[in-house]
Amino acid sequence: MKTCLVVFIGFALLAIPAVAHHSFSAEYDRNQPVTLRGTVTRVEWTNPHAMIYLDVPSPAGKVKNWEFELGSPNGLMRIGWNRYSLKKGDEITIKGFRARDGSNLVNANLVILSDGKSVLNPLSSGGEGSK
Repeated sequence: MKTCLVVFIGFALLAIPAVAHHSFSAEYDRNQPVTLRGTVTRVEWTNPHAMIYLDVPSPAGKVKNWEFELGSPNGLMRIGWNRYSLKKGDEITIKGFRARDGSNLVNANLVILSDGKSVLNPLSSGGEGSK
């Protein structure tokens, strides 16, 4: 009986990473492309996805904070990103696809820096321009 319990717990623990990860189409909508310009408020350089947070002003002048999901830090480093590529206060534009639930969450597939340089998100599944 004790052996069965240990085996069951082992299989349950193996399933946790599979449950924790999501597919692009489960969370994001290819039919809701967005392009947003704003000011970086925070960058999280953590696994499984790096995140960028932007204050984005609406046409009425009200500012909303948006969350942008990128690829893993390792994938971003392979194409030249590092934890200092963006910093709080940077003005950037991000293109991507909005979350299905209508929240201020976007899967970013292109980041355009203030100098006009574009950086792709290597793990976006959002469509053209992504790897």
